[in-house]
Amino acid sequence: MSNLISGVKKSFGELFSCDPAVVVRAPGRVNLIGEHTDYNDGFVIPVAIDRFIAMAASKSEGEEVELHSLDYTSSVRFPLSHIEYDHQNQWSNYFKGVAYLLRQEGYKVGGCRVVLKGDIPQGAGLSSSAALEVASALTLKSLFALPLADKELIRLCQRAENEFVGVRCGIMDQFVSCLARQGSALFLDCRELSYRNIPFSDEFRVMICNTMVRRELANSQYNIRRGECEEGVRILAQKLPGIKALRDVSLEDFLQHQHLLPPVVAKRCRHVIRENQRVLEGTEMLKKGDMLTFGRLMHLSHYSLKEDYEVSCAELDCMVELAESTEGVVGARMTGAGFGGCTVNIVQRDKAEEAQRSISSRYKKEMEVEPEIYLSSPAEGALEELFH
Repeated sequence: MSNLISGVKKSFGELFSCDPAVVVRAPGRVNLIGEHTDYNDGFVIPVAIDRFIAMAASKSEGEEVELHSLDYTSSVRFPLSHIEYDHQNQWSNYFKGVAYLLRQEGYKVGGCRVVLKGDIPQGAGLSSSAALEVASALTLKSLFALPLADKELIRLCQRAENEFVGVRCGIMDQFVSCLARQGSALFLDCRELSYRNIPFSDEFRVMICNTMVRRELANSQYNIRRGECEEGVRILAQKLPGIKALRDVSLEDFLQHQHLLPPVVAKRCRHVIRENQRVLEGTEMLKKGDMLTFGRLMHLSHYSLKEDYEVSCAELDCMVELAESTEGVVGARMTGAGFGGCTVNIVQRDKAEEAQRSISSRYKKEMEVEPEIYLSSPAEGALEELFH
């Protein structure tokens, strides 16, 4: 992280011949359990990872924003009075969306100059987009002293992705990027936005295995799955008046009324309802430090995502199977929207590096592609450093 911060500070100085007024960094995340539950008002347990988006920024005269991406070696300028979606430089739309909504909500945001860089793998399901939104919002909040509470900032970042970027994400990614605590997992109730940090045993590490399969189907299929869940709620509400989301449906009620649902919709609902139960049970296991039982819940989660939600793929299944046969790994499952991207694994700290090497070599032999495997401990949420 220190190299990332020093890199954006140095580049800012080279571009503008002055030091930045603020440097911000926001982490990516991986979700330990609770997949496709967030947009169903359910429960999740993510952790922030030690991969980040970093921004260095200062105010400028006038009403123009100047963005420089070191990763894309690309620059974008736009007037705050006329913010439009950029089809050519799509990386800029996350900052634009945040700026647009802040202005729309009446916050006084002025011109600024921003340099950004990240080391979160893109397209891997580790929420580089949410980290970019949170970093953007925190940068603007700091530069212009905006009276923006944490949860208001988080909701605004989610809206930026929903309304400006056009992806119907839930709120988990922005929430954990903003409010995670080092050494802890974060239990989040996605309806109430109540949360608590749960200590993550320091005898274990989080291992993220990137299958190197780009998630080409993820956005379109994500929206389809979301629609199927909404259809399930509409049908079940005929027998269960008052339910607003699958979070409100008990397993007992679902089993009694599942015959009313089209078969595919019933499968989607079954996954979400049972996954919520796994999250609640998993929370208790983390509190007790019972990582073996937590790992078994991860296994059941993956099977459900494969069979009921149908968002896995051959590469994800292979990576999970390899991990589950590796010494020291106590839990493994796909994470993120699906159809590629990463698996999340919990591995004993003293066996993590050997597990990393073993899984990498065997996956390369099976799939004829070199995976990327990252080891992380639960990281701190977004931070800022002011220089003015």
